[in-house]
Amino acid sequence: MALDQDKLMDFLNLFVSDLGATMAAGNVLVGDRLGFYRALAEKPLRPRELAERTGTNPRYAEEWLNGQAAGGYVCYDAQSGTYWLSEEQAFALTDPDGPVFVPGGFELAVGALRAERRVEDAFRTGAGIGWHEHDEEVFSGCERFFRPGYAANLVSTWLPALEGVEAKLRAGARVADVGCGHGASTVLMAGAYPDARFTGSDYHAGSVEEARARAERAGVSDRVSFDVASAQDFPGGPYDLVTSFDCLHDMGDPVGAARHVLGSLAPDGTWMVVEPNAGDTVTDNLNPIGRAYYAFSTFLCVPNAMSQPGGYALGAQAGESRIRAVVTEAGFTRFRRVAENPFNIVYEARP
Repeated sequence: MALDQDKLMDFLNLFVSDLGATMAAGNVLVGDRLGFYRALAEKPLRPRELAERTGTNPRYAEEWLNGQAAGGYVCYDAQSGTYWLSEEQAFALTDPDGPVFVPGGFELAVGALRAERRVEDAFRTGAGIGWHEHDEEVFSGCERFFRPGYAANLVSTWLPALEGVEAKLRAGARVADVGCGHGASTVLMAGAYPDARFTGSDYHAGSVEEARARAERAGVSDRVSFDVASAQDFPGGPYDLVTSFDCLHDMGDPVGAARHVLGSLAPDGTWMVVEPNAGDTVTDNLNPIGRAYYAFSTFLCVPNAMSQPGGYALGAQAGESRIRAVVTEAGFTRFRRVAENPFNIVYEARP
């Protein structure tokens, strides 16, 4: 076999980049938890100074800093021997409540990778792995990864894009947030619309317990309740609005869930479906975001769907056509795309 050496080197460069990125995930989490990024955002520091400010060992801090500088996550000046964060790096690395928070994505990835042996076995057997069976960092990382995007878009852009929904929310609408996880989306909506009433539901009891605690801390627990329930049997209704955030594609029976949503809506109600941004074909998704979502989907979304009855495993890159097919098969008569950003597409479904 005659190898094209240039193509081989291109591939090996890709491998080295990916290998560094894989190990960078753990290093980013260490930096976040030890307060390294926040300290570096304040002013340039030498390794010993960073260690003193964070109560850590200087030798560990030095090695961490060099790796971060090599990866482009930290700036370095050879003449002064100092390290710091640019405004852009600080924006993405230090504010868990901002519109972008990089450590949350890495936390989700590290947690998901802890199931590597189980995922390997699932490939051989076709068995599923339920969401509740994953490492705790999957639950906390998922919330930290997605909440900034919701905080930046949900109230300001996504809800106003739905026909007539904002007026209902201001007037005291009843809302069900299905697959609510730690309740980030539920609490955000409750904070923005004090006259509305919200019910979040998730089949994972641990997440529901955390959601209740977060609603209490946010001061909205008098208007928000949470139930341990699946998307196919969440209680209550009729609701003026049902929401589902980045979860429909995870379900083994999304059509059954959609039918239950339809039956739980008021006659003029709305279902807001937020899903990962994806095209309808594999070719459409051969890009960095598609790569990340396919990777997460292999470890989280498809195994979860395979663990449930229903026969579906849409995966994170389902695309609009397949989401539309699920919604219309369930009996909804109106479906449209109302908003999108690089990470999500928002759909409106109505009876």
